Amino acid sequence: MYAETEPGAAAERTAFRRAEKQYKLYKPPSRKGRSKSSGGFGGGGGGGDLSAVVDFHALLAAGKGELPAGIRRCDRAGFHLPVFCFLDRPGFYFIPGALSTEEQCYWIRESLKTFPQPPNRTNLTATYGPISDLLIAAKNQKILVEVESSSGKPRDEQNNVGENAHPGKFKFVDDSEIQKEERPKSTMAAALVRKLRWSTLGLQFDWSKRNYDVSLPHSKIPDDLATLAKKMAVPAMPSGEEFTAEAAIVNYYGPSDMLGGHVDDMEADWTKPIVSISLGCKCIFLLGGKTRDEAPTPMFLRSGDIVLMAGEARERFHGVPRIFTEGDQQDISGLVSELSDDDDRFILDYIHNSRININIRQVY
Repeated sequence: MYAETEPGAAAERTAFRRAEKQYKLYKPPSRKGRSKSSGGFGGGGGGGDLSAVVDFHALLAAGKGELPAGIRRCDRAGFHLPVFCFLDRPGFYFIPGALSTEEQCYWIRESLKTFPQPPNRTNLTATYGPISDLLIAAKNQKILVEVESSSGKPRDEQNNVGENAHPGKFKFVDDSEIQKEERPKSTMAAALVRKLRWSTLGLQFDWSKRNYDVSLPHSKIPDDLATLAKKMAVPAMPSGEEFTAEAAIVNYYGPSDMLGGHVDDMEADWTKPIVSISLGCKCIFLLGGKTRDEAPTPMFLRSGDIVLMAGEARERFHGVPRIFTEGDQQDISGLVSELSDDDDRFILDYIHNSRININIRQVY
């Protein structure tokens, strides 16, 4: 799934690594000197600005005028949304604004509430075991503690109303229930939400072996997510075939997180696309070549955008070197309005400086 990181000096010499570094280190100009545009149509040099970053939303807003060199519309009969492609990147499709604001908020909630639920695994599972109802615990300011006390005697395992006990070593409790000697071993549920980096749905991916482990307990992909992926995969699907969602990986990005250049090559049939859904803060996505020596094309990904990668595009290095958490560059004003209810307060606080990516796959 993720290619190995290049060693030291060699990594610095590749075109892909130089682009990663350029955009990771980018600093927005001060408000006084900031231009009205956050990016261009693409092409050109780059340097310390965002002028080389392709902005498909700007292209869409410009109407049916002439597109920049190397970019074309790839609209498909029966598919009602606009689709863009690169002439020299076959198999890559960009669908700007594919999801409404309401749909984006629904999938943000699902990504934080439902997708980390067991038997789905997360990056927290190895440390804490299965954690149920993490978002509910975070909203209620619960604290995760070890079930066994310092004396070695197990805690009272009986559930109270609203309390979530786990069969493993940890459970959520109220602050008032924690003994003084237990505090160093406790973790706020809200902090654990911030530590989420990935969760796996459907067939479970084994990160250590870089393959799917069918022996691991798993649930099928939620029906509504499978239906959405099937619908959005149409522009990249072979004629007469339908996409079947069998696995998904949800990536959670904090303010300084990045996803290094890699290829997605673990599925059996590359003619079936990866359906990648962006939620939350805007980011820069790099689409490179079949080696890191080829200079990547940078583009903005905003909340609600969907990217498809199939065929030859599956062999191309790609990554996310930067998400934008600065107030006027997040591009999440619609989400802020939609998540204004008290029940969404925690989610709104989270998404102000976070990004979520759901990528759905047909494994076999």
